[in-house]
Amino acid sequence: MREASLWHPVALTDYVLSAPVAVTLLAQPLVLWRSADGVAHAWPDRCPHRGAQFSLGKVVNDRLECPYHGWQFDGQGQCQHVPALAQFVPPATHCVKAYRVQEAHGLVWVQLAPSADDAQLPAFGGASMASLRMVNCGPYDVATSAPRIIENFLDMAHFGFVHEGWLGTREATGVPDYQVQETPTGLLATGCQAWQPRSNLHSIAPAQVEYTYEVTAPYAAVLAKVPEAGSTAVDGWRESIGLFICPVTPESSRVWFRLAVADFETPDAQLQAFQHTIFTQDQPVLESQQPKTLPLNLRAELHTVVDKMSSSYRRYLQRSGITFGVC
Repeated sequence: MREASLWHPVALTDYVLSAPVAVTLLAQPLVLWRSADGVAHAWPDRCPHRGAQFSLGKVVNDRLECPYHGWQFDGQGQCQHVPALAQFVPPATHCVKAYRVQEAHGLVWVQLAPSADDAQLPAFGGASMASLRMVNCGPYDVATSAPRIIENFLDMAHFGFVHEGWLGTREATGVPDYQVQETPTGLLATGCQAWQPRSNLHSIAPAQVEYTYEVTAPYAAVLAKVPEAGSTAVDGWRESIGLFICPVTPESSRVWFRLAVADFETPDAQLQAFQHTIFTQDQPVLESQQPKTLPLNLRAELHTVVDKMSSSYRRYLQRSGITFGVC
């Protein structure tokens, strides 16, 4: 499965502390835990002895201890102690499969299978964001597929209906033409514009807002938005929003947003509250869509020229060999 070779977010970095944490990725139960050296580990959430959940256990002597018989495994996944046999030295075969883990964008990322093409983490940052403040929002558990959520993120035609009074208005629902091009990691849409009553937390007047969208991986995307001058209380306001999704099952997802904002005064909670308002407007509509998986056959649903970013995204998923969360 192509998806297994990609990097996926599974938890906020600060959520993986001294106790084991249960997560699910691509329908596989995993356990996350952190050893004393600060390194995060991800394993199948199943002890190889009798199949009990590691996530019900604890970390003892810098080892993850199974809750059933107390077997202890070190950070490399090797069993080091079997309490019922105090003098027993576990052989190399008494071990757990360890998955690759990275930490970036305030999240723990896991790769379930080796990547033939050396898959990279979805990008978020770079020189244009170096001076901006980063704030994470979520997680949100959403009863739909990861591709449905990405496609919604790329869609501007819903602003005047789902986000009426915030990101759009029924009096200005037109979507001007924009450009879409392929990139080495996905897609880029430029020249996107929307008339928004309240485009951000600091809006003081309706504004024309310039958007740039980028799909950076099958289940990740970034948008950058710049409102016209004089429409915000913060001079030089600009922001980027990263959307990172853990595909839990083909029809359920866990979602995080990472904000990069030109604002160093507002408390995190206020920035998060604005994003929460916007996404919880999207969520019930997303969860209502049928099928919950995203149809890759462009004839399965109707399209117009306004939808060319989502149509391009569906073709990109096809080219990438994605099968999880699509139909």
